Parts: sequence; structure tokens; C-alpha cells
Amino acid sequence: MPEKNKKKQRGFFADTWHRLCKSRLAVLGMIVLVIFALLAIFADQIAPYPYDLQNLEKIGLSPCAEYLLGTDNLGRCMFSRLVYGARISLRIGFISVSISLLAGGTLGAVAGFYGGKADMIIMRCLDVMMAIPSVLLAIVISATLGTGVRNLMIAIGISSIPSFARIVRASTMGLRGQEYIEAARLSGCSDFRIITRHILPNILAPVIVQVTLGLALAILNASSLSFLGLGVQAPYPEWGSMLAAGRSYMRQYPHMVLYPGLAIVFLVLSLNMIGDGLRDALDPRMKN
Repeated sequence: MPEKNKKKQRGFFADTWHRLCKSRLAVLGMIVLVIFALLAIFADQIAPYPYDLQNLEKIGLSPCAEYLLGTDNLGRCMFSRLVYGARISLRIGFISVSISLLAGGTLGAVAGFYGGKADMIIMRCLDVMMAIPSVLLAIVISATLGTGVRNLMIAIGISSIPSFARIVRASTMGLRGQEYIEAARLSGCSDFRIITRHILPNILAPVIVQVTLGLALAILNASSLSFLGLGVQAPYPEWGSMLAAGRSYMRQYPHMVLYPGLAIVFLVLSLNMIGDGLRDALDPRMKN
């Protein structure tokens, strides 16, 4: 009985956090994500060298006391470049997902709330976008806008709009006929107020999960575009561009591709584990 009372007293976020912490994989993912976040925030203090500092006398060094992860083909510290790369990758991920969430959430809410012609027009346009693989769509947009961090974030953000729009639309359609929505409409609330104050707060669960998984996909797509030469350009140390630069030196300096590849794997895997944990924690069927 006391345990049940504690569950009733806990709020939505506290209860979600409590159940999320029961998942070992989700906790491990959060630990890894926090490590990368700290590296990104305190990159200036953690990195022993500037990311673009070249030492042509120490090209291709293996990991040693002076260079923890060795040096690349230009004598730059691999550890410093990976630390600054975490800052770039996380910034690209968060901003591109914010673009997708804002645009896709708005379109999905309008389509789901009003239905009819608005829903048909919006969803048919999104169906056209979804017919193109997100990476390919991002490549087309990035090639059109040009290279650079800002254009890369815009390209990835636009390519991920349909997934957010469909989730928000489906959740909105399930709520628009509820009694409290009708009560809000009869009390004189505007459509904007109903959507923002009564619908959006009640569809946070699937949106939060999609944000987490979308962040992992955005970072992976950013690395892919940079690897193809359509993303972050030298000398900025984005992990995908670091892989592309080390591709020609895999046999001589294998650590040039090993460490950026592992960084991408660990960050994306941690976000996926957090997303899976959130999905279970927010699922009402998983509650005891």
C-alpha cells in the first residue's frame, strides 16, 4: 500500500524518470551521453591542443603519453579533434532536430486538428518527402544550399520533418474528439490555445521518444554527409569528415578512422538505448 501511494504522489516526469532508471541499458546510454556532452561543453579546457594545430614532425603517431589518441596525417592531435568534434556533432543534432520538431510538429498538429482538405494537402506533400530516403533528401538539399554547418543543419532538419509530423498528427487525431477538448472549445478557447495548452502537453510521450531517436539519426546523417564532402568542411573536426580524411591512410594510420568511427558508434548507440528506454518508460502498458 505505501508503494502505491508513492506512485500516485509522483508526477508524470518523476514517474517516467523512476521507471527509466530501472533500465540498465538506458542508464548506460545516459552515462555515455553525459560524457560526450561534458566533452562538448568543456572542449576548450579538456583538449590539450587546438584542433587545427599542426606538427609536421609528428605525423601519424600512434597513441602515446603526449598524444593520447595519436596524430593524423597532418600532425594534429586526434584526441583534441574528437573532443571538438563532439561539440559540432551534438550541436548539429540538437539544432536539426529542433527544426524538424518545430516544422513537423506544427504541420502535424494542424493536419490532425483540422482534418479535411488541410490534412489531405499537408499529408500528401509529406508523403512525397517520405518517398525519398531521408539521407538522399538531405544530400539533395545540402547540395542545393551548399556546404557548411548551417546548411547541413537545415538539410537534415528538413529531411526529418515527415517523421515528426506523422507522429504529432496521429496523436492529435486521437485527442481532438475528447470531452475536455470539446469543453475547452465551448468555453471560448481559440484553436491555437486548444492546440498549445490542451493537446500538445498530452502528446509529449511519443514526441520525446521521437526526439531522442531523431537526434541519433541526425548525428548519423550529419556524419554521412560530411563523409561525402557535403557537410562540415576542413579544418573543422566533424567525425564524418575525419573518417573521410583518414580513409586514404587506413593502412598506414588505422587510428585515424578507428577513433572517429567508435565515437559515432558510441554516441548513436547511447541515444538509441535512451530512446528505447524512454519508449518503455512512457508506455502505459509497461506500468505495474
